[in-house]
Amino acid sequence: MAAPPRVLIADDHLLLRAGLSRLLADAGMEVVAEAGDADDLLRKVAAHRPDVAIVDIQMPPDQTDDGLRAAMRIRREHPEVGVLVLSQHADERYALDLIGDDASGVGYLLKDRVGDVDEFAGAVRRVAHGGSALDPKIVSLMVGRRRTDDPLENLSPRERDVLGLMAEGKSNAGIAAALRVTPAAVEKHVTRIFGKLQLGHEPSEHRRVLAVLALLRATR
Repeated sequence: MAAPPRVLIADDHLLLRAGLSRLLADAGMEVVAEAGDADDLLRKVAAHRPDVAIVDIQMPPDQTDDGLRAAMRIRREHPEVGVLVLSQHADERYALDLIGDDASGVGYLLKDRVGDVDEFAGAVRRVAHGGSALDPKIVSLMVGRRRTDDPLENLSPRERDVLGLMAEGKSNAGIAAALRVTPAAVEKHVTRIFGKLQLGHEPSEHRRVLAVLALLRATR
């Protein structure tokens, strides 16, 4: 059985940090540190090496995108640390900047997603274990954009739906529940997606991350 994720929470609002800390502790995770600004976040990531850092996109000292820039630096300097960014705005540009060319161990959620405790805790665990978790509103924006050289053009509408839910971090069972189909049907769609994206020779979890990355590249 995997050890509970070790979590660092970075937000300049003390009450929100305390609330997230209690929520995650109740979900069986270990909160190893908290930070109130971007500089403190970077220091504590280096000191504690958490499995995942939960980062508010707007933090001191500038109260602009300091949290996002710190999160991107963590991804460069500590690639073993997962990063889950929380934002008040559904801005796909921020998500794309954060993810870059590697969709593993990264998440971008709107703050109102925290209200669904089970979904939020699941997203934290996925990112801590190298998966991805993108907010449904962000995924909807990405799927809605099309390019003339769309790498997903061979996917059927249903396969695009499945890939979008995969980008949110849902398991096959979660995708089946969302689409009201059987898990076996989802497995067939996932297999076809892997085949059409030529992802047939990687472990399943890694292929899921690569498929999400293909979706992101289709919106650039």
